[in-house]
Amino acid sequence: MKSGKRQKLLGSLFVNGTLLLLVILWTVPTLGIFISSFRNRNDIAVSGWWNVFPHREWKVTREIDPVAAGLNPDGVMEVEGVSGTFDQFRAGLTTPEGERLIWVGNKRIGRIQVQEKVWTVSWNFTLDNYRQVLGGQNFEFTRPDGTVEVVPGDNMAGAFLNSLAVTVPSTVIPILIAAFAAYAFAWMNFPGRRTLFIMVVALLVVPLQIALVPILRDYRALNLNGTFLAIWLAHTGFGLALATYLLYNYISSLPRDILESAFIDGASHFTVFTRLILPLSLPALASFAIFQFLWVWNDYLVALIFLGGNPEFELVTQRMAAIVGARGQDWHLLTAGAFVSMILPLAVFFGLQRFFVRGLLAGSVKG
Repeated sequence: MKSGKRQKLLGSLFVNGTLLLLVILWTVPTLGIFISSFRNRNDIAVSGWWNVFPHREWKVTREIDPVAAGLNPDGVMEVEGVSGTFDQFRAGLTTPEGERLIWVGNKRIGRIQVQEKVWTVSWNFTLDNYRQVLGGQNFEFTRPDGTVEVVPGDNMAGAFLNSLAVTVPSTVIPILIAAFAAYAFAWMNFPGRRTLFIMVVALLVVPLQIALVPILRDYRALNLNGTFLAIWLAHTGFGLALATYLLYNYISSLPRDILESAFIDGASHFTVFTRLILPLSLPALASFAIFQFLWVWNDYLVALIFLGGNPEFELVTQRMAAIVGARGQDWHLLTAGAFVSMILPLAVFFGLQRFFVRGLLAGSVKG
């Protein structure tokens, strides 16, 4: 009996420990990017993001002039009870009191810094990164040597609105069409129902990439290429098969008695669908809405093919790719842009997460 409890405890500790490790491995880099998005350009270049936490760091307490102290850089020098050559002082030497002596500069006009290790934090946070990414205005950056550099901004506000204009219709339209189709497959009898449903399931295995060129050719013939309507229709078509399959599993598991009672009272299929099926199917609808929203929001390939490189219709993913190409060394802008692109998907997920598991498990258990 004790052995069984012990094995159960060890198994629980192993599972929980593994999950905790995965959470840490996933969260720490994200936390680092988030903190970096609020740090200024110079801090990111000279120190890591973890310096925002309390840590020990060498701080200059005073400086010694080698000329005034009568030191000869070409020989062995003795400072604060420590002897060493010029190269050794350049690398840094530690005194018996725990201080560090380091030569800064060249032999002719250099100086010796006396440094002490103290506890410190780096909380020099700023919103300039987000202003530069969202607003697009130019910023003046003062370097440590005093020179001023004018840095052009990156206007992501327009790309954010364009992504919103693409994602919302591309999520709502396939959900509505798939809900009608799933109800028809689940509760209506018509010729070829089984064959059509098999075709819908078969479309799930068709790679997205093989359909891009034929659709692009048709769009060019219809003069739709480069418009929002083109990408709405593309995302609707690519998402309908999965949406219909997921919603069918849920709708077909709803109690038959409720629908039969509605039909006895004279309700039509449309009334049953709008008054009963849609409200009862909210978990499944929310689950697919999360999938579709995240997929469309993070899409780059479909947007690049059907919207092209027109700056007027540039999406967040395209704007981020352009920033990476032009400012790959500017981590302060890349991290800020990354979190700007994450705000809305996170809000959608946390707003609908209570329906997520219920929708995924829909139809998996009968009885």
